Amino acid sequence: MEAENQTKFSEFLLLGLSEDPELQPLFFALFLSLYLVAVLGNLLIILAVTSDPHLHTPMYFFLSNLSFVDICFVTTTVPKMLVNIQTQNKHISYIGCLIQVYFFVIFAGLDNFLLTMMAYDRFVAICHPLYYIVIMNPQFCVLLVLVSWVIFFWVSLLHIVLITRLNFCIDTEIPHFFCELTQILKVACSDTHINYVFLYVLTALLGVFPLSGILFSYSQIVSSLMRMSSAGGKCKAFCTCGSHLSVVSLFYGTGLGVFLSSAVTHSSQRSSVASVIYTVVTPMLNPFIYSLRNKDVKGALGRLL
Repeated sequence: MEAENQTKFSEFLLLGLSEDPELQPLFFALFLSLYLVAVLGNLLIILAVTSDPHLHTPMYFFLSNLSFVDICFVTTTVPKMLVNIQTQNKHISYIGCLIQVYFFVIFAGLDNFLLTMMAYDRFVAICHPLYYIVIMNPQFCVLLVLVSWVIFFWVSLLHIVLITRLNFCIDTEIPHFFCELTQILKVACSDTHINYVFLYVLTALLGVFPLSGILFSYSQIVSSLMRMSSAGGKCKAFCTCGSHLSVVSLFYGTGLGVFLSSAVTHSSQRSSVASVIYTVVTPMLNPFIYSLRNKDVKGALGRLL
C-alpha cells in the first residue's frame, strides 16, 4: 500500500499565488506584462553594451551578463506559470519540476556572484584606480564569469541528485507558483535531513560570503569617497554605486526574506509574494535602475534606438 501512495516519478500540483478563479485573468495579464518588460529591458541593455565601444569595460561586461542571467531567471519560472493559468492545469511533471529547480538554482546563484563581481569592480576602480586596468583585465573578467557558471552547474546538479533520493506522495501539492527548492523539501515523504544540511552549508558559503564581500567593498568605497576632494568625482561615483546598491538591496532583501520565512514558518503566502519580487520584479527593474541613473547607458540606448 505504501508503494502505491509514494513514488519517485509522481506529478506535482503547483497551487500558484491564489486559487480564486476570478483572480486568474488578472494574474495572467500582470505576469505576462512583467515578463515581457523584463525580457525586453534586459535585451536592450545587452544590445546597448555590445554595440557601443564606450561600454566595452569590465563594469558593463558584468552588467550585460547580469541582464542575460536575468532573462534566463524569469524564463525559468514565469512561462510555466502563464501556461498553467491559461490552460487551468496546475500539474507539473516530476522531471519538469527537477529541471525548474536545476535552472532556478543556477541563475539565482549567478545573480548573486555577478552582483559581487560588480561590487569588486567598483571597489578596484574607486580605491585602486591606478591598478584598475591591470587587475580588471578582460581575461580575468571572463574567467570570473566562467568559474561562476561551473560552480553553480555542479552545485545545482548536487541538489538534484539529493532530491532524486526522496519519495513524494502522489499528487503532492506545492503551495507556490514554481518548484522552489525549499518547498520541494517540505512536501517530501522521506527524510530530508541531508538535503537541508547541504542547503544551509552552501547558502552560508555561496550566499553569506559574497554578501560580506559586497559590504566590505562598499565600506572601503565610502571611506575613499570621504577622502576625495573632487565634488564631481564623488557625484559620479555615488551615481554608479547607487544603481548597484539598489539592485543588491532588492535582490538580497527579498531573497533573505524568502529563505528565513521558509525556514521558520509554515505560511506559504508571504513567502510566495516575496518570491515574486526577487524572481520577477527585480529582474524587470534592473534595466530601469541602471539606465535611468547612468548617463553612459542612457546615451548608448539612445544611439541604439
